[in-house]
Amino acid sequence: MNKLDYKRIADQFKSIVGVDNVLSQHIDLALYDCDAETLDSSIPDLVVLPGNTKEVQAIVKIANSHGVPFTARGAGTGLSGGATTVCGGISIVLTRMTKILNIDPVHHTASVEAGATNSSVSQAAAIYNLCFAPDPSSQMASTIGGNIAENAGGPHTLKYGTTVDHILGMKIILPNGNLIVCNDRHPCLGLDWLSLFTGSEGTLGIVSEAILKLSPLPEKTETALIYFSTLEEGGNTVSKFIASGIIPCAMEMIDKLTLNAVEDAFALGLDRGAEALLIIEIDGSKINVDREKQQIDKILNNCNTLGYAWAQSATQRVAMWKARKAAFGALGRIAPHGYVLDGVVPRSKLSEAIKGIKEIGNKYSVTIANIFHAGDGNLHPCLLYNQTDEKQLEIVLKAAHEILKLCVDLGGSLTGEHGIGIEKRSAMAFSFSVADLQAMEAVKRTFDPKLLCNPGKIIPNPGLCGESGMRPLFRHKLALGC
Repeated sequence: MNKLDYKRIADQFKSIVGVDNVLSQHIDLALYDCDAETLDSSIPDLVVLPGNTKEVQAIVKIANSHGVPFTARGAGTGLSGGATTVCGGISIVLTRMTKILNIDPVHHTASVEAGATNSSVSQAAAIYNLCFAPDPSSQMASTIGGNIAENAGGPHTLKYGTTVDHILGMKIILPNGNLIVCNDRHPCLGLDWLSLFTGSEGTLGIVSEAILKLSPLPEKTETALIYFSTLEEGGNTVSKFIASGIIPCAMEMIDKLTLNAVEDAFALGLDRGAEALLIIEIDGSKINVDREKQQIDKILNNCNTLGYAWAQSATQRVAMWKARKAAFGALGRIAPHGYVLDGVVPRSKLSEAIKGIKEIGNKYSVTIANIFHAGDGNLHPCLLYNQTDEKQLEIVLKAAHEILKLCVDLGGSLTGEHGIGIEKRSAMAFSFSVADLQAMEAVKRTFDPKLLCNPGKIIPNPGLCGESGMRPLFRHKLALGC
């Protein structure tokens, strides 16, 4: 589409959202050329910031009438390129839509706009002794709309589940601009639209508002920090906890490389000699927590640990969690860039996966820091390198491709919470047959026959999926089936 056409569309948008909320200058558009997955970038032709559901609906109707692609965007914390406008077009940024519309302390629900941050919901609910349980590491910035799009999880997924387990209703703007309201009172033609749209990465429509299930804050919480002489021993201990019947609310592990980077950055007093650090947290009623704590002590006394300690105060608990939550930032001391993966393996295969990742790192001479949600087998190996070195980049992409293949071969999946987006499209054939992918495309075309809604994501084009070991990088607008 030529510039004159976009100027006309921009004028239409300005009449809806105001002049200040439509961006068309290159310097402004460049701020929206990627999300937190920075390998792939593409500058949108326009950025528009609606203020409510009605405005989103009007914007989508205009885009549809002109045949212009559009992509919803929240805070841009996604790690698979889901908010990147790889086909150009319009970036619909929902960060003005931050209202928490209602907290119902009786029915334990919250009604919010899609641009409300994850943490703001829990903060608003805290006065009623409630919280929104999904807790991605980016929860201070990530939006509810983005959490729904990626089916976000976090450290406490093990006990509380991912976003899909906490969604009770949505307002959805379909690609043609029609508004659909889905909740218990509106079953939407008998379809489970809530499950379908949660995790669809904004490819079927745009969620503008949501009804969330809130959870009671636990009566008691206990957190322990445990050191091991090997990562494999840490993985085996995680399996022992699960086999005992204990369901911790979180089990998070980091390796020695990450541990020392965190200690260099924050001087938390961590044991630099340990090869692995495991954080385990339990919560619930006082009686159950006390019982589970005794069980954990018994298990640890029969494991080959280098020592462990329970937090004696809220301050100590925060310090323990800092060792995990500050981990990715601390790795910047080792290399200027990190490529974070998101594969999943069965817990019984955790030790095997750790060993396999180490072998892949050695094969390609790539430094890999291991950070993972050990309790549910969601691995976040971080491949450290310099992105400006094309040779390093090529090697890192090959190693990453093999790690994803390893996860699938061990009975796991390509993603636990980051999504497929652009990043993992070329690896979809590891998990899905041609017939599977055709079925996904049929669903996409049912909702979005013009293929305008967040195009170029999830479903690979013919020739882009397979085991070549190298995925394409998108550094500008490309014809990706748009």
